[in-house]
Amino acid sequence: MSSQSPLKTNGSSHYHEPSPLATTATSASDLYNDAKNANFGDYEDDQVNDDDEAHLALSELTLHPKPVKEPYYKKLKLRTPLNTRPASPYTLNPPIDSDGLSWPSLGARQRIESTEEEAKAREQRIAGAVKTILTELGEDVDREGLLETPERYARAMLFFTKGYEDNIKDVIKRAVFEEDHDEMVIVKDIEIFSLCEHHLVPFFGKVHIGYIPNKKVLGLSKLARLAEMYARRFQVQERLTKQIAIALSEILQPRGVAVVMEATHMCMVSRGVQKTGAVTSTSCMLGCFRSQQKTRDEFLTLLGRH
Repeated sequence: MSSQSPLKTNGSSHYHEPSPLATTATSASDLYNDAKNANFGDYEDDQVNDDDEAHLALSELTLHPKPVKEPYYKKLKLRTPLNTRPASPYTLNPPIDSDGLSWPSLGARQRIESTEEEAKAREQRIAGAVKTILTELGEDVDREGLLETPERYARAMLFFTKGYEDNIKDVIKRAVFEEDHDEMVIVKDIEIFSLCEHHLVPFFGKVHIGYIPNKKVLGLSKLARLAEMYARRFQVQERLTKQIAIALSEILQPRGVAVVMEATHMCMVSRGVQKTGAVTSTSCMLGCFRSQQKTRDEFLTLLGRH
């Protein structure tokens, strides 16, 4: 028997020496080719062809790959956005649909296209649900103070979420202008009011928007209207910040966009941990604000945050 054979006889037992391919092969194809070309020697009992030797060496070296660990939300079978559709670097959906709606909910178009009778029926259904809630909380919905509260609450909720009905084309209108300006434009301290989608209670604060034009500028009031449109929905602050930035980037195609938001959340102040002084800050930097530190630092300095 050849001394190079990886299979040696020691009495009645057999054992394998480590294959010389283990330190040289770097991929499955390399393993196969190296195994096929390797000199395994002659066997006294059985003659194995080259292809079988190659497959044997490949199986010995690759062993069993470690299973990929599934994300926890898949194990729990949660229907999260990241679990139900592919994500791009900045958002889960295109920022603006062909008809001008931006990130519409499943019922947004139905709400927009409702007739007057359908809108009234929706308001009455919301009011009926509020009556049920008040009753379950131990209140008397027939007493004077609460007699018309369900209807008032229904109208208020429709107003708080009116951003679902806003068409971005109607918000921006004809306020995009050609202008030879390539320096930073910032609008600070835009007040926003929104509803936390986790507890349906308010969060409010200020948003600061900056961008560097690329031959196009937007009417200054439209920046505030853009923030208002996205705020008047059920939101989380992180997504609200990002949506404003991406929508502005889609509309103007500027060199860069920066959005910083600071807000107080009633779900953290009035319940739960009950920390009244807590302020949440979020930011979204796109284009040159993301890639160039000096540009980002200039923006934060002008905000007085650096």
